[in-house]
Amino acid sequence: MAKVVKPSVLIKGTKDGLLFFLDDNLPFSIVLNELKHKLLHENASHIWNGPDMRVQIKLGKRQITRREEQDMREIFSFRKNLHVHTLESDGVPYLLDPPRKMEMLTGTVRSGQVLTHRGDLLLLGDVNPGGCVQSTGSIFVLGALRGLAHAGSDGDETVIIAASIFRPTQLRIHNIISRPPDEWKESENHMRFAYIVKDQIAVDKMSHLSHIRPEMEWKELSRRFG
Repeated sequence: MAKVVKPSVLIKGTKDGLLFFLDDNLPFSIVLNELKHKLLHENASHIWNGPDMRVQIKLGKRQITRREEQDMREIFSFRKNLHVHTLESDGVPYLLDPPRKMEMLTGTVRSGQVLTHRGDLLLLGDVNPGGCVQSTGSIFVLGALRGLAHAGSDGDETVIIAASIFRPTQLRIHNIISRPPDEWKESENHMRFAYIVKDQIAVDKMSHLSHIRPEMEWKELSRRFG
């Protein structure tokens, strides 16, 4: 008698959206492969191409790394109407990585100066053309970013770069480099942030942070400056 193989990804519809239950007994790579198959290859376009839906992900007793989370979010990103809202593990934080602390510094990074930092950085000041700010974590500039910003310098691809006035000469996240388009207007008064998606740097309004990086601990900044 053939053995029935239990699926590693179960999907349940609720009044708030979709619940994804991921098997915590199998290697996470196998779970991701099945998730990818369900979202990209199964003939369910009437679901995946429908209206916007909130997604809750239940990991069971499993904890995952930031890299594993990013791999999972990239799979969901292929379906534009699916928005990952929460990830949960039973009784423990879903992330294995210890949370980073944000440090606040004040001042102006002038031309020729390089400000380096470990962890997440909140800079109250400007980064002038020719200046550079580099951090292993995320970078928030509550001022004008008109120089170079390099976040995730030790390999973290989940970090972001944000600024009140977003006019960088160059952006780097991990080892990915992006030169911003010339048509960005100085008159744009929305705080903006850059992040990695599909191995490229994208830029969006800060008010969209909670949808793109809902796991981040600084959502209050999005509400205040978005």
